[in-house]
Amino acid sequence: MSLMRSGRCAPLFLYASLILNVNVLLVVDPGAARAEDVRPGSAVQLDELSVESTATPRGIMPAYAGGQVAQGGRAGLLANTETRTAPFSVVSYTDTFVRDQQARTVSEALSRDPSVRATQTSGAPFDSFSIRGFPSGEGTSGEIAFDGVYGVAPSFRVFTDYAERIEVLKGPSAALSGVSPNGAVGGVVNVVPKRAGDDLTRFTLDYGSVARGGSQLDVARRFGPGREWGARFVGSLHGGDTPFAHQSETTGVGALALDYQGEKVRAGLYLLAQTDRFDAPLRPFQLKAGVPVPRAPDGRLNLTQRWEYSDIDDRGGLLRLEYDVTDAITLFADAGGAQTEVDRYFQSAPTILNARGDTTSTPQFYAMGIDRSTYDGGARARFETGFVHHAVVVQASAYNEDTARQLPAGRDAYLSNIYAPRLATYIPPPITAGRPRLSDSTLSGVSVADTLSGLDEHILLTLGVRQQWVEAHNYLANVGTPSSAYDKSATTPVVGLVVRPWDAVSLYANSIEGLSRGDVAPLSASNAGTILAPYVAHQVEAGVKLDFGRIGGTFSAFRITQPNGEANPITRSFAQTGEQRVSGLEFSVYGEITPELRVLGGLSLLDGVLTQTATASNLGHVPIGVPDVQLNLGAEWDLPGLPGLTVDGAVIYTGRQYVDLANTQALPDWARLDLGLRYTTVIDGRRTTFRANVLNATGTRYWTGVASFGTFFQGGPRTYLLSMAVDL
Repeated sequence: MSLMRSGRCAPLFLYASLILNVNVLLVVDPGAARAEDVRPGSAVQLDELSVESTATPRGIMPAYAGGQVAQGGRAGLLANTETRTAPFSVVSYTDTFVRDQQARTVSEALSRDPSVRATQTSGAPFDSFSIRGFPSGEGTSGEIAFDGVYGVAPSFRVFTDYAERIEVLKGPSAALSGVSPNGAVGGVVNVVPKRAGDDLTRFTLDYGSVARGGSQLDVARRFGPGREWGARFVGSLHGGDTPFAHQSETTGVGALALDYQGEKVRAGLYLLAQTDRFDAPLRPFQLKAGVPVPRAPDGRLNLTQRWEYSDIDDRGGLLRLEYDVTDAITLFADAGGAQTEVDRYFQSAPTILNARGDTTSTPQFYAMGIDRSTYDGGARARFETGFVHHAVVVQASAYNEDTARQLPAGRDAYLSNIYAPRLATYIPPPITAGRPRLSDSTLSGVSVADTLSGLDEHILLTLGVRQQWVEAHNYLANVGTPSSAYDKSATTPVVGLVVRPWDAVSLYANSIEGLSRGDVAPLSASNAGTILAPYVAHQVEAGVKLDFGRIGGTFSAFRITQPNGEANPITRSFAQTGEQRVSGLEFSVYGEITPELRVLGGLSLLDGVLTQTATASNLGHVPIGVPDVQLNLGAEWDLPGLPGLTVDGAVIYTGRQYVDLANTQALPDWARLDLGLRYTTVIDGRRTTFRANVLNATGTRYWTGVASFGTFFQGGPRTYLLSMAVDL
């Protein structure tokens, strides 16, 4: 419906043709068995056929025992860093883990991280989540990095089709990663794109309740006398009815990775296109002041009308170059960018009016164009001074974003109810001509860092600093004439220490800052248009990491303090008078208890408090959307006596969260059970994997979580996922 409505079905037909053409042109040896990732340390033998693992491409951290997480991840400026030697909390989820969970988006793939919580549901046209109690994403552009670079990944939802690793660097990281385009300070999510390792041809068919299905083709080849040239293509098409009432979704993904791995020169080109189209997309709720949060409705219900829609097209690309001047000096440079086209007509966040669940909402037409570009370059050098080894990196970077938007005022509100949605007659959208400029910004910076190590990396000290410039121009909404300008700078340092008294034990600590653009005083403020200085968030963290070869874990304590702007309730002056602090304890465990039993989970205990506020009565209250407990317990077990059969399960628990700063409205705590079954065999010489997953197996009704502006989503219903993957 949405494709015919928008008249832009060409991208999907292009994806389909590309998949079919690649499939026809492939030269496949029918006698060769292609393997998907086999967990390290586990010998797999099916029907007397030994299946070897696909080689990890160069530059990607290898998997840890159990295969669910990697042995390290990207720490921004410091590049790939082993978990045991990183002075920060870094976790990297593997492609194997993502496929076994049948996670479609980055948000879904992070559902088993105890520090991360999605604040939206799968039926929404954007992903948003919180990390360590601080919001990230929330449907805005550029919050997820692509191979360590902002400005390339899609704006609203990032699909997992093209992800080799999904990494989370927890805590503020402006000195390491630069300013997050929309100010996230809880952590950085980075997608490491797939590129060619061993030759691979994998075809996957999948189906999800109610009637949504599709396919994916993943092809990798290496060429040349030394296999220095590589190419990998991933394409997918999906469509049909989702588990939410009268909702359908159509998606298409095409990703191409080309790389060259020479003796001194390395290069990579990544091209990405995706389209995501919803009919009746879910929208977040907001709550009228003084109204208690009603019980959550059946997750299948949908207040959005059949005639409301969301169409989003994304295109992006990244070129990476590295050159070894000597064995100790490497030059690097990146250039990339992305475009997003948005065409939507759906309700604004429905307002819940009373405990009965009555709502009011107004449809709004929403057209947006986002153009982003990113550039960086620098050098890495390794040298020694006495017994101290240095790893120095210097980098300069620039990120540009231009946004144009048409958002005419909505009209003709309609009433509904969260427990008994009502059909409303079609309301024509108030479309106006043109798409006026909304904002443009440039984030540039210069960074330098040095990791000093000694005693065979049993002591490591990281010192770094970044000078960041933030320049922005804002324009009157729907008019396009200049309204305010912004040109500020800030310096953010980082200090990290790792002491390894034994090979299996790493003690670490860090002090690091995050940086966010200061807010612009709203029209309701007495100083409307005033631009505040950048907000500097500060984290201190200390912990211990354990690595016993087959099983690993982390225990850490942290405190993050972030200022924010707010309006004085008496003078209405907008100023940086607010501040919130989140202190926490984090526990995590991963790896193999036995070769047949793997675990992945953890616990976050959070203590959030408003330490400064213009409203005296709110002082000491809990910030919006910060639960006291987040718990994840997951395990998978290869059943004895039944080769190739694996059962999987996870319990996800989130504590109560406040919707308002006065702490009078709160979402209740909730727990969800996810189950899975996987069977791997060899059919006609080809490795074949069948997967079945049930999300929210008990059908729990719950509210997912609270975004920083106080909106929240209903949790998804019981959802069935089936797939079959064949390595040709």
